[in-house]
Amino acid sequence: MKFWNFITNEDLLDTVELRIEGDIISDSDAWIYEWFDEPAASPNAFRNELNQHKGKSIHLWIDSFGGDVFAAGGIYNALKSHDGKIIAKIDSKAMSAASVIAMAADEIHMSPVGIMMIHNPLTGVHGDMRDLRKAADVLDTVKDTIINAYVAKTNKSRSFISALMDDETYMSAHDAVKNGFADKVIGEEEEKVMNFSFNRFSIVNSANETMKKLKDFQKAQLALENQQATSNNEDEKEKFLLELELI
Repeated sequence: MKFWNFITNEDLLDTVELRIEGDIISDSDAWIYEWFDEPAASPNAFRNELNQHKGKSIHLWIDSFGGDVFAAGGIYNALKSHDGKIIAKIDSKAMSAASVIAMAADEIHMSPVGIMMIHNPLTGVHGDMRDLRKAADVLDTVKDTIINAYVAKTNKSRSFISALMDDETYMSAHDAVKNGFADKVIGEEEEKVMNFSFNRFSIVNSANETMKKLKDFQKAQLALENQQATSNNEDEKEKFLLELELI
């Protein structure tokens, strides 16, 4: 069994759909998942097959609770090295290590019912006080590497990302877009933003121009009334109005 699925789009021959489902696992554990016919993704075999689609656009569907952070790093690097555009689509969940993989995409689209979760790396350790302190130092280093991927995508500060990880943050599609972890919500139109500059001088100039036109109109109306008082000739009235550009 493959631990992922590449699907060629018959309508778009230069585009390949890629689905990552199940756990993100190390290469050494891949045989166990294959034995039990469980979906998973491991880096080396994934990288080998990804190389068969060089130059093609990839639609990367992700539905995973996460898993091995080092395996996720391997898949992240493979996608970053790909020479085609990658659009990640999160239709259900991209949690923990799976969220790191999503960060490799050029664009990230999330379903309105999708979830993204980020948190601090976890491990299990036993030993004396030195082993435990060492493990904590290693986790700090691993966290820094994960933050690199999040910062590269979101352009947020490291302290902001670190705080989200400390809180084990679950993000809806709209929260992910707001925080820079996603680019759009699937099925929603992008908001059209009208950019304009606020210029007080242009407002003043516009007001002055309006007042000038009003005064000109009043002068023309007064002249028309005077003309009507001295002449009842309709042809002369029409000629006069044309001269004033009122008709």
